[in-house]
Amino acid sequence: MPAQLRVYPAPDAADEPFDAPEPDVRIRLGDLLPLVALAQRMGFIWLKDFLDDEVGITSDLYDVLQAFRSCRPSA
Repeated sequence: MPAQLRVYPAPDAADEPFDAPEPDVRIRLGDLLPLVALAQRMGFIWLKDFLDDEVGITSDLYDVLQAFRSCRPSA
């Protein structure tokens, strides 16, 4: 008898409440970016575990990033 494959839909993550821990460490962006860039460039899998995490930034940095996003050439 041939094996049968059953496909089940993945549970919707939006239906499950997620309690994110409050941040308890502050780090300068200048210290953080090189580490994240290196991990991304080298393809470290653990970085993917944090892609949905939120990062707090100041409103002036947010404004600069928004302006940069609209001005830079698309890839």
